[in-house]
Amino acid sequence: MKKLFSLSDPVLGQKEKQALCEVIESGWVTMGERVTRFEEAFAKLHDAKNAVAVGSCTAGLHLCLKALNIGPGVEVLVPSLTFVATVNAVLYVGATPVFVDIQSEAAPHLSFSDAKAKCTAKTKAIIVMHYGGYLVDLTSWRSFAESNGLILIEDAAHAPGMEGVGRSSDAAVFSFFGNKNMTTAEGGMILARETSVLERIRRLRSHSMTTGTLDRYRGHAYSYDVTSLGFNYRMDELRAAIGLVQLDRLLEWNAKRRKLAKKYREVLALQIPGLLLPFNSAAQTAAHLMPVLLPQTTSREKVMQGLLNAGIQTSIHYPPVHTFSFYRNLYPGIRLQETENFCARELTLPLHQSMEEMDVEIIAKALGKTILDP
Repeated sequence: MKKLFSLSDPVLGQKEKQALCEVIESGWVTMGERVTRFEEAFAKLHDAKNAVAVGSCTAGLHLCLKALNIGPGVEVLVPSLTFVATVNAVLYVGATPVFVDIQSEAAPHLSFSDAKAKCTAKTKAIIVMHYGGYLVDLTSWRSFAESNGLILIEDAAHAPGMEGVGRSSDAAVFSFFGNKNMTTAEGGMILARETSVLERIRRLRSHSMTTGTLDRYRGHAYSYDVTSLGFNYRMDELRAAIGLVQLDRLLEWNAKRRKLAKKYREVLALQIPGLLLPFNSAAQTAAHLMPVLLPQTTSREKVMQGLLNAGIQTSIHYPPVHTFSFYRNLYPGIRLQETENFCARELTLPLHQSMEEMDVEIIAKALGKTILDP
């Protein structure tokens, strides 16, 4: 049946169409001036000196690990409560992911105590993830990384436009996938503390060539050298053009999402006893997701089907990475009790900037009905 309330809708309109038309009319569609402008605008918004645009957040994570010299023989502490790309990127560089549990169901960020317990002589880095757009304690994780001699990387796929993101870590990576707070369809962006690291990333994203295609097209260079094994992780002009339009509204959209998330908290707390809302209302967030934990005796499948019958799309964020068959075969016997408890009860409700507060009330009422009806 028709979904009245989708989980997350991109907002794309006439300005994006016009931006795409301008790229097509220019005759230059691969990486060029718009990509550069998008990088500069994104960096400015995050109070950074510069940024590197890439084809996806996954590509960005891979490049960060590569540029920070993380490879075979070392371990990287990672969350299991994340999209699988966070962990896959560690394998891309030949390193070993070590899964860290979350603090609790109410605070589903990485546990400091479990991270500390899993540090070994081989541990070189840790990836923290701003789950749902709720910011981890970056100051404390910076201190943790320094005291343990670790590189700190942020998976900031859920947290674009948030103050402080990308400032305390060695590198931070963002996503512009179609369901994110702003989108370029596919795409990502990287920030890094050290200019030398960012320039290494910039070179690696384009086959490690010393000059770009646009430079050669314009006659500014006639050939190039290849200085290391690089990749084709470039962003094109079409995506950058959309990104420039979307970026102009990102802070406005984040504020709208926060308003909707606050409304959810108010309504759900009154209507559904036994429902747990992770984090708290004062937490800093880009409000990317609206996660709730169903009462322990509730069938999640029944609730999801009941909401779907009412025209409401829901999802699960996320199945724990360590439970996927690929990772079970690689690293058997891993148990992360808090993560597993959280993921067994978690349900993600619709949240996007096209919604209104009355939509939240309708969804909350439907959720209550599916939970409370026998």
